[in-house]
Amino acid sequence: MRLVLDHLTASYPRWSLAANGVFSPGIHLVSGDVGSGKSTLSLMMAGLLMPESGSVIREDITWTLLSFQFPEFHITGLSVAEECRSWDLDPDAVIRAAGIDVTGETPALSLSRGELKRLHLACVLSRKYDLLLLDEPFSSLDCPGKEWVCRQLSNRTEGITVIFTHEQSIFPRIDHIWEIVGGNLIDCGDMPGAVVRWQHAPALVKNLIRAGRIPLALTPEGIREAACRTRG
Repeated sequence: MRLVLDHLTASYPRWSLAANGVFSPGIHLVSGDVGSGKSTLSLMMAGLLMPESGSVIREDITWTLLSFQFPEFHITGLSVAEECRSWDLDPDAVIRAAGIDVTGETPALSLSRGELKRLHLACVLSRKYDLLLLDEPFSSLDCPGKEWVCRQLSNRTEGITVIFTHEQSIFPRIDHIWEIVGGNLIDCGDMPGAVVRWQHAPALVKNLIRAGRIPLALTPEGIREAACRTRG
């Protein structure tokens, strides 16, 4: 199973993006500044936007899902229960998984954006996909919400999962890092070596690297281990 970006390009009057690389099974992080082209790249990878040139080659990928940054874009049910059933899921199980204080009869669009995000992601992450694309999955979430999403994502062991984000505070288990710099998708490589080449690394990670304590993982536990490690 592979997703191949074969010299993709996209451009607008004052912006351009070029992407070339291979995504294999595992959890991939695509980082970049706001407006760098992460959402555009996710749309091209999902097949919802045609590149100006180049192609996306899907090898043994039959089930793809793209989760947009704003959860209300996905809502099709009037109530929480109807929304869960539209995913063919049990509403009570989804509500428990999402950790939100609502009932099945609660109107879906009466939820706060953070609650709606957790509801949507609980539905998304209950399924298995060959290719799961998550555009800013941490947006609208507080710290407990981000920690919850990271736990769920870290448990994914099948398929290709790609997280597009400018998040700097908390991450799930990451296998491979990419970043968009100057309109180009840069392959930083596999963890843990990728963090040394990662220009968008959080300040804490950069400080650990300068101290000779390269994090083996970007999870809170991995960062804590690196911070407490005795330099050998």
